[in-house]
Amino acid sequence: MSDASLNASTAQTPDARPQDAGFGDFFALLKPRVMSLVVFTALVGLLAAPVSVHPIVGFAAILFIAIGGGASGALNMWWDADIDRIMKRTKGRPIPAGRITEGEAFGFGIALSGISVIMLGLATNFVAAGLLAFTIFFYVVVYSMWLKRWTPQNIVIGGAAGAFPPMIGWAAATGGVSIESVLMFTLIFMWTPPHFWALALFMKSDYDEAGVPMLTSTHGRRVTRNHILAYTILLVPVSFALGFTSIGGPAYIVAAVLLNALFLRGAWTIWRRDEATAEADGYATEKKVFKHSLYYLFGLFVAILVDATLRGMDIAPFASWGL
Repeated sequence: MSDASLNASTAQTPDARPQDAGFGDFFALLKPRVMSLVVFTALVGLLAAPVSVHPIVGFAAILFIAIGGGASGALNMWWDADIDRIMKRTKGRPIPAGRITEGEAFGFGIALSGISVIMLGLATNFVAAGLLAFTIFFYVVVYSMWLKRWTPQNIVIGGAAGAFPPMIGWAAATGGVSIESVLMFTLIFMWTPPHFWALALFMKSDYDEAGVPMLTSTHGRRVTRNHILAYTILLVPVSFALGFTSIGGPAYIVAAVLLNALFLRGAWTIWRRDEATAEADGYATEKKVFKHSLYYLFGLFVAILVDATLRGMDIAPFASWGL
């Protein structure tokens, strides 16, 4: 999901320290808004799993998954400090603002990475810990260090990093991987490109100035609009496939019908618009679709929780679903 926007009037060198770093600065390194999505989807994966987990074990699992997600954010900010100083929406982050040095961010991220992986393994199992370790590696090395500045497909491939949390939560409960967890992963993986490309349509200048090869910069906005529609169409069957696994149910199917219809309509509207129209209204439609994409993912995962709750209550009307 998109990073938190922090405002600042000027960028400073990494060693400029106008004030001492506080708790809030180190917390900001963890990208709390992104972490909230990590925590939520991991929690859904944990609770939807067909294995009951002791509340203390479940709490520990989510805590260490959250710490691992935050560690990825800190290491990403360490690596991207140079372009964060250029992009308007990131100039106010702790490193470009001069409140935390790059070395401090790196040490903080490495320490949290080790703690989160080791403790998740001890609290649950080492399948979950291995997935968490790979997620951190993928986000920091594969996405941040390689894909982000090399290819306009950075969001497509790099989206895997944000798709792992429900799979990790599932593994923490079951000790393994299944079709359900793979489809939860695939759902987020396919959702990420149209979500971020909608953002890129009205944030294009930021990426241009930072030299990040976002699709809007390398191929233009017309191609980006085509890709948004194509990926949204491909997302639909993935989302419905999840509804017909053991964690699907009536709540999920209803949510999938409504949310996919809205997302498809938004993608179709974006595809039909030209740049003159978009500029005239300040990219109002693109901004609206971007916001809806957040509700789309949140709504589908809430529906998974609702169906898991109904199964736990053993409500008779839903027995016909075979759940």
